[in-house]
Amino acid sequence: MKTLVIGSTKHLLMAAMYIAMGGFATLIVTAVIFLNARPDLDIWHTRLLAHQYHQDSAIDSFSDYIANEQDLFNEVETHVYQNTSLAQHSPINRYVRGSLADPKHWSTDWNRSFEWPNSQAEYGLLLLHGMSDSPYVLSHIGNHFRDKAHVLGLRLPGHGTLPSGLVNLSWQDMAAAVNLATEHLQQQLQGKPLYVVGFSTGAALALNHELTAIEQGDATAYQSMVFISPAIGLPPVAAGAKWQANLGRLLSLDKLLWNSIQTEYDPFKYGSFAVNAGDVVYQLSQRNSRRLLQLPLAQRERIPKTLTFQSLMDATVSSPAVVNDFYLHLPQSVAHQLVMFDINRTQINMGLIPEDPRVPYESLLAANQFNFEFTLIQNKAQPSLATYMGLKPQNEVEAVRYQSGTTEIEALSLFWPPSVYSLSHVALPIPKEDSLYGPTAKDELPRVHIGAADSRGERGLLSVPANEILRQKWNPFYPYMLQRIEQHIGH
Repeated sequence: MKTLVIGSTKHLLMAAMYIAMGGFATLIVTAVIFLNARPDLDIWHTRLLAHQYHQDSAIDSFSDYIANEQDLFNEVETHVYQNTSLAQHSPINRYVRGSLADPKHWSTDWNRSFEWPNSQAEYGLLLLHGMSDSPYVLSHIGNHFRDKAHVLGLRLPGHGTLPSGLVNLSWQDMAAAVNLATEHLQQQLQGKPLYVVGFSTGAALALNHELTAIEQGDATAYQSMVFISPAIGLPPVAAGAKWQANLGRLLSLDKLLWNSIQTEYDPFKYGSFAVNAGDVVYQLSQRNSRRLLQLPLAQRERIPKTLTFQSLMDATVSSPAVVNDFYLHLPQSVAHQLVMFDINRTQINMGLIPEDPRVPYESLLAANQFNFEFTLIQNKAQPSLATYMGLKPQNEVEAVRYQSGTTEIEALSLFWPPSVYSLSHVALPIPKEDSLYGPTAKDELPRVHIGAADSRGERGLLSVPANEILRQKWNPFYPYMLQRIEQHIGH
């Protein structure tokens, strides 16, 4: 009888295992069919550029990097712009010359690295953009400081050209380019201080650069750092994305190399996003977090003074990770600062938000035992429903500063736009006046104006998802952010 029971149990376990394996296989097949049913890939998804920079390229100076960049763009012109088929001649295709999204409609090609030397510069400023972006995203900040600084906006490898540049990119490639740009600025400045502003992945690269110097016992390069929407941590889903690309290579299904395949209507940012790009940012952010925790306290004190701006709601990077995985591990001896933008807490907005994103921070704010200065930009008063239905909703904001048991409140005379319920990952470095992402166009040039998009219709029809079209693209509190950066740099 005992033998019979053991045999029956064994058969049941084997049956359960076969069922589980069958279910898993069915799930994989279904996922592959779904992912492979997406739009066809275009030449800008499949063309690999021979002049793409990699860490092992025979390039050991920033001037050589710029020369290679010119060869890279010549290659894009020859193999892509001159080979775009008539079927792809959309009026909003950035890879069609003369289209509304043609980068040449701008007086400066912001897809390229730019350098603004200044013989009277008090300091240098290195600008590092994010994944799938271009130097355009930080150009407003660079322009603001160009009278005082020697400014360099670096185009990271894989960017500004074709989305295919992100398929084989590594974080080491980007880090090597940051090294070249940093060394170049140090040579030009001849002992004057150097500051860095990093957006998203650019912030992670700046942190990586300084952690490497600290680990090796070398001098850090940056006098202080400014992080905007930094890639300190990513949502957990990023950790499992690489299986999709590996399966695509195994099955020779190139569409599986992509998280999204979209119309390329933005002249200075890729719409399509390679699976590898997300994995690269994830690996870099995880590596930075591990290294930070491993540093002795005395070495953490060498991390340059850092000022960070982060939206409470961020669908690209983890807002809690900025606090939990970075700021809470920094020593009090250095005056680090964090500015977080809350959501627009009108009664109507809160009635539509099922989970308050501020809840995870409430215990920290109540304890107010920070080793850094934590500033929260929040509604000055929650307007009532009656007020909201009136002519002028009172959406004024204030800055509440928390540090070591003290609280200070500063009125800012800045307001939430009535139709905006939160900022976004991409909004922070963009002012309202921006001609591409701002809400109103100030020029009459025949070019795309993404920030003014207000399309309505049935879901599922457009090639660009509605949630991307309606994503907040500019920062109503940009003047305050710029003021804090001015206070941070040079002090």
